[in-house]
Amino acid sequence: MTFITPNNRLAGGAAAALFGLTALAFGTVAQAQDCPDRGQLDAMYCDADGDLVADTPTDPAKLQDPGTLVFAYTPVEDPAIYADIWAPFIEHLKTVTGKDVQFFAVQSNSAEVEAMRSGRLHIAGFSTGPTPFAVNLAGAVPFAIMGSEDGRFGYTLQVYTRKDSGINEMADLKGKRIAHTSPTSNSGNLAPRALFPGLGITPEQDYEVAYSGSHDQSMLGVVAGDYDAAPVASEVVDRMAERDLYDPEEVKIIWQSDPFPTTSYTYAHNLEPALVEKIKEAFFTFEFAGTELGEEFSGVSKFVPVTYQKDWAVIREIQQANGVKYTPQDLAKE
Repeated sequence: MTFITPNNRLAGGAAAALFGLTALAFGTVAQAQDCPDRGQLDAMYCDADGDLVADTPTDPAKLQDPGTLVFAYTPVEDPAIYADIWAPFIEHLKTVTGKDVQFFAVQSNSAEVEAMRSGRLHIAGFSTGPTPFAVNLAGAVPFAIMGSEDGRFGYTLQVYTRKDSGINEMADLKGKRIAHTSPTSNSGNLAPRALFPGLGITPEQDYEVAYSGSHDQSMLGVVAGDYDAAPVASEVVDRMAERDLYDPEEVKIIWQSDPFPTTSYTYAHNLEPALVEKIKEAFFTFEFAGTELGEEFSGVSKFVPVTYQKDWAVIREIQQANGVKYTPQDLAKE
């Protein structure tokens, strides 16, 4: 993965990757004296108020007020389907902000983070695990999450296997081939590595880890018998079942975690404050009922406010337990 500045374009090859990482290193040196405190944030950002997210620039020249807002949802198996699902919300966002809005289909978490860092992405939904990378590397500011009418939100990590697999409890995973999604995924990799040892089963020590690439592929691989079991996000497999992508009668859950936060909805830290308020208004006034979005994400009825500092604390703990560093190199491991 290569990080680029707003005035450049992504270039392929080892030379471009080296340039991106070198530019990042130079940024650290050049900007280190400009900010009294940035915590884990990249050198491009500052956190003077200690809320763990990038501050809004104080220099008006560094604020963005784009004529067209670019919105992205977390990488999914079929981006074209989700472009249609998000269409009603995008129309609402256009109306409230008075801006044109473009849906940007991303192919990976790395690409989504890079797009916001480079200034080409203004509003984005980041998956649970990649959210801290987006905050620290791209200046993303989480502010909303899909929730129920009473403000509750979250999903669980579920471990699925086929009903005829002979696997009935976590201890039965020993010696088996288990699908994890990608290295940066919370429920698909990091949470299992942090939580499973307490259940008496240690990934890679007690079972073989095979990266599937996504929750969808993990689940479909379990159904097909390619994997013996898989830790997956409940919200993803629920939506897959609703679209008849697998038969729930063929599988079973052998373990389930306490709830985690779902996809974070974020804005770029350097957007004009007045525009940020309009973006928030659009999210918090959107009515899910009767829309494709409401049908796709069953069990939620509105966007509810969140903060990265409070609501991602458990995720940061899991990542810390896994030795995760918020660097381009660690993000690229996906």
